[in-house]
Amino acid sequence: MNFIKLKPFVFIALAAFVSGCGLFGKGGRGESSRTTGWEYNAEETGNIPNVSGYEQDAGPGLVFVQGGTFTMGRVEQDVMYLNDNFPRRVTVASFYMDETEVSNQSYREFTHWTSRVYPGDVEKIKAITPDSTVWRKELAYNEPYVNNYFRHPAYSEYPVVGVTWEQADAYCAWRTDRVNEQILVDKGIITHDNTQSGQNIYTTDTYLAGIYQGTDGEDPVENPDGTTRRPKWEDGIMLPNYRLPTEAEWEYAAYGLIGNTDGELLTDRKLYPWNGSYLRQDKKKEKGRLRANFVRGRGDMMGMAGALNDNADIAAPVFSYDPNDYNLYCMSGNVNEWVADVYRPMSLYDVEEFNPYRGNVITEYRRDQNGDLVRNEYGELVRDTIAGKDYRNVLDGDPNSQIVEGDTWIGNERDTEGMYIQDERPGAFSSLITDEVRVYKGGSWQDRPYWLVPGTRRYLEQSKAKNDIGFRCAMIRVGSPEGF
Repeated sequence: MNFIKLKPFVFIALAAFVSGCGLFGKGGRGESSRTTGWEYNAEETGNIPNVSGYEQDAGPGLVFVQGGTFTMGRVEQDVMYLNDNFPRRVTVASFYMDETEVSNQSYREFTHWTSRVYPGDVEKIKAITPDSTVWRKELAYNEPYVNNYFRHPAYSEYPVVGVTWEQADAYCAWRTDRVNEQILVDKGIITHDNTQSGQNIYTTDTYLAGIYQGTDGEDPVENPDGTTRRPKWEDGIMLPNYRLPTEAEWEYAAYGLIGNTDGELLTDRKLYPWNGSYLRQDKKKEKGRLRANFVRGRGDMMGMAGALNDNADIAAPVFSYDPNDYNLYCMSGNVNEWVADVYRPMSLYDVEEFNPYRGNVITEYRRDQNGDLVRNEYGELVRDTIAGKDYRNVLDGDPNSQIVEGDTWIGNERDTEGMYIQDERPGAFSSLITDEVRVYKGGSWQDRPYWLVPGTRRYLEQSKAKNDIGFRCAMIRVGSPEGF
């Protein structure tokens, strides 16, 4: 009797559920507007665009890093006495990051593509080629590395070094274009065009702007009326840009704190990407072996013959040693890594609590007098900095910074050069801090353990390279932090 009475209510609830799922007609979520009831993507209602249920895929080589809050900065004594990394709590949004450092093989794809597309352009090719002379030392026999490290297949899976920050940034832009080009090829929207040259080069920007003239595939994007068109960014087909991670993202990912939480309680704050303060393995089979590639002591780069401890005289292949809890390899040791940020010693006092970053330069596309987009000789859209939108000096080099009594500026100009001493005379003191100085982190095969702590930071001019600095790429996650 009770069952019979409940039947109407059960049917009504079931009907409401099914209708809400879009199984009864076209009123379902993602098919018609909750605002007007008009059907989406239908010719009779004016083709109102809507893409429902979008979920971002990880780009090639990337792993997901779920964001959250953490304490960024120093976790032990500041042995360098720089006082530039005071601990502060920040929040980092979810993002994607390369599982490993960019390898020689991966970077050689960049130089190969450039040489093929711009044959004979020596200047273009040279601009992106790693500087092999970084291996050269006056009192060391390193010439074999000068000749072999980047080019020889024996080092294909070793991290690329000798790259400037500018070259790393250029690689990220190139990789974005090649990945999005492949996505369009895989979906049958375009086909590979190995005859690209001059200004007709596929870039994500020029394709979306309708400038790139490639070869259409057999499965173009269709409008509801049966006509075809190029994909738009709003379609969600292509991925966001590959880029260098921010300092906050890099440090957050390196610690991999997801393995050290109980609910929202952090049970153990880490010193390194692994648990504990020891540099050696505690697993039974590998007990005593080093967890990373670094210098144990003066002149000890790899241990004794017969028992090579970290098994690496210089850098090691990118998949060496155990990954951290985000499945990221070599976040400590092996090679240092460029990050996106401009270096400032007091950034910790200035940056935002959410996604902290210093280095924003806001740009817009350049247009000619007819309003058409302007491209350079390589077919890339030209961007100009918007007046007043270079934020590298906000609160640290802009007109509101370091004004002393009488509104007098330390230097002649109210900019970074005026705030930090710059003196190019031989033997003169210079702070080395400019708008072109970038942060690098992680420690390397020729660093002591102190620099393996992800919270430590160093800096170098973005146009310079070293034999122990490489990089890895990151990508923003669009939408929710982990999906609903």
